[in-house]
Amino acid sequence: MPPSNTNTETEPDHAVPKATRDTVIEAISNRGFSEWYDERQIEQNLLDGKPYFNGPSPPKPPDRHTPSNLLQCHRKAMYARQNAPREGTTPDGIFWIGSTFEEDIIVPYLQDVTPDGLYIQNSLWIDTTVVGDGTELRVRGATDPAVVTTDGDPALLTEIKTTTNVDHLTEPKPHHKAQLHAYLHALNDKHDHPVTEGLVIYGSRKTLDLRVFQVMFDPDFWQRVVDWMATQTAYEQANKLPPADPEQDWECTYCSFKHRCGQADTPYQDIGPEGLLPVFDGYDRDALVEYLDAHTDADARLTPTLAHTYPDLAAEYGTYDWSCPRCSETYAWDAVDWDGDTSDLPLCPACARENDLVTLSGPEPDTQPNTSKD
Repeated sequence: MPPSNTNTETEPDHAVPKATRDTVIEAISNRGFSEWYDERQIEQNLLDGKPYFNGPSPPKPPDRHTPSNLLQCHRKAMYARQNAPREGTTPDGIFWIGSTFEEDIIVPYLQDVTPDGLYIQNSLWIDTTVVGDGTELRVRGATDPAVVTTDGDPALLTEIKTTTNVDHLTEPKPHHKAQLHAYLHALNDKHDHPVTEGLVIYGSRKTLDLRVFQVMFDPDFWQRVVDWMATQTAYEQANKLPPADPEQDWECTYCSFKHRCGQADTPYQDIGPEGLLPVFDGYDRDALVEYLDAHTDADARLTPTLAHTYPDLAAEYGTYDWSCPRCSETYAWDAVDWDGDTSDLPLCPACARENDLVTLSGPEPDTQPNTSKD
């Protein structure tokens, strides 16, 4: 009898079983990687003795400032300081590249070029106060690597940044210069020797080319920074949304809050720092979790739009109802037939029965903490 033509695949005895390979394949995904990376960061923060990095940062008091946020758009600064939900993708990759560039490349390089008798310290902590427009302002933060003596006294500060290309840079960016000035001012006040000089070092993420700028402390420039802090504090003490007035031309393009601000192609403008945009689906998962965890006391929840995008988060955090702006009827997020297309929102069933075609929406941002339901 001729052999059968039936094609039955068999694996050699030494092969990894297909079910095992499938398990590995299924595990390798964007979602799986994000969860793995987040867990890895939690473990590293605990190992470093910094458990406070494992939760959302609390909103900043109006008079407290962080060097990395100085001399930028006042409105963007308020959004960031008050934990407004970030739009788009969280730039974890850029942060990781910047940290790796500093720790694995620049620090060893500085150690090799620093002369005998001087050393490199990863960072120096500052906590200082200044007076601006009659208001006492507090500045807290940690420097980038510094050249220090054997006693840990600073001899030269650095501010290290990564960018796509360094060829176009002819001077340090003002907000990076402001950051370095905050460190210089604080450490100069703390030590009995002058601390008035630093380097802003830019590294290309593509080529590893460096562009280095020597910066001397400039009292006039520092006064500009102090005035900026005083203005920011005044806006927040008055609970007033600052104007959309960026310090740099490029800020709006790369801003994580441009939709709620009104600098994008969505029907929102001048929205305060609280709440999610009603029918906006441009928040990524990590940004949503960060926002929701930071606002647990306000019982923050997902909008119906976002519940369709992230049903697992809806089950964990809860969801606001759809609401009709005409008849005020409300509907559970999954009780209305909708395909998830934000350009074609669902109609209010009650109004539709009266031949009135009105689209549903989520609650407005400033009412969300008061409209959540059990």
